[in-house]
Amino acid sequence: MLTTIIAFILMFGVLVFVHEFGHYIFAKRSGMLVREFAIGFGPKVFHKKIAETLYTIRLLPMGGYVRVAGDDPEIIDLKPGQHIGLEFNDQGIVTKIIINNKEKHPNAQVIEVEESDLEHDLLIKGYDVGEEVLQTFAVDRSADFVMDEVETQIAPFDRQFAAKTKRQRAMQLFAGPMMNFVLTIVIFAILGFTNGVPSEEAKLASIQEDSPAAAAGFQSGDEVVEINDQPISEWTEFQQIVRAHPEQTLNMTVLRNGEQHVLTVTPRAIEGPDGDVGQLGVMQSLDQSSWRAIPYSLNQTYDYSKLILVNLSKLVTGQFSIDMLSGPVGIYDATDQVVQTGFTNFLMWTAVLSVNLGIVNLVPLPALDGGRLLFVGIEAVRGKPLPPEKEGFAHFIGAALLILLFIVVTWNDIQRLFL
Repeated sequence: MLTTIIAFILMFGVLVFVHEFGHYIFAKRSGMLVREFAIGFGPKVFHKKIAETLYTIRLLPMGGYVRVAGDDPEIIDLKPGQHIGLEFNDQGIVTKIIINNKEKHPNAQVIEVEESDLEHDLLIKGYDVGEEVLQTFAVDRSADFVMDEVETQIAPFDRQFAAKTKRQRAMQLFAGPMMNFVLTIVIFAILGFTNGVPSEEAKLASIQEDSPAAAAGFQSGDEVVEINDQPISEWTEFQQIVRAHPEQTLNMTVLRNGEQHVLTVTPRAIEGPDGDVGQLGVMQSLDQSSWRAIPYSLNQTYDYSKLILVNLSKLVTGQFSIDMLSGPVGIYDATDQVVQTGFTNFLMWTAVLSVNLGIVNLVPLPALDGGRLLFVGIEAVRGKPLPPEKEGFAHFIGAALLILLFIVVTWNDIQRLFL
């Protein structure tokens, strides 16, 4: 139980961190102001501000986010007639703009605002209280608003998301899913280097006890070269034939110590998503050639990506029920089962979830990375962005649908596992 909890937290943390790090690093590379890097949602469990970014761990393990200046309307708008306090550096440049509780800042110069521009010209025009001489104050690019004693750095327009080129914005949005694909490739490459890569030929590594293969006399090291007089050269051919013949007798020719032997075996039937499939109870042989680890990792990532895309298309077309989806509860239960089978399988499970997270986030649904990429694409076609209020409303609807889906799949998990 404790092992599963620790494994789940570590796995969740790594998947979310890697995803959000992609968004973070590409935002930084393009000069965006990253206000917050968060793991989780809800109340803060831990927070620390380093330079201009607040790093937080939050209570609810439902994802994470990187908050970039301009993602939301900037928080504070100075209005004519408003009284504010200003603090300056040694060069007379404004470094702090005190919005309220000005009495706590006795060194601040209190002025009445006439006009301000904190995005382009970086200046505030105003009067000393009770005076009629208009003054102009230059504002530092990294000046802070101070409201309720909480400091928030201003964001000049060139540091906001909207100011960047379409390419920079698209890369910042795509970088999160991209890093999930990279993580999957890295994990499978590590497994390939350490454990070996499944061999291409139909060679058996081990035989399960009390299995059809054991009863038929198969031995470790056997290479299947024929099934029912059909030549076999690859593991995938062997696997497909076995799966297609549950409870049906097969004559297999195996190569053992340079000699051929004919064995008769009947695959047992196990239940699959599309009906019964055959199973012999054998493990695929592993090739210890380290040079094959990289191609193996790329192929595994591609195969799992294709499988996830096929399942998503079946979900959209109604071939899969929403009841087949799992939320955090279902993923925790699956993680519990995987952890009991060993660290290697746990790493593989992490890799599969990582590519899953990457693909799902690329679905063109508002509030997901794919939805935001869609709006960048629409802007490229139209030659101008959609009005912010329309895009914001679309993301609001998308977020509401995602929350509803989260509730439904979580309830389904609870019913399936506990009720």
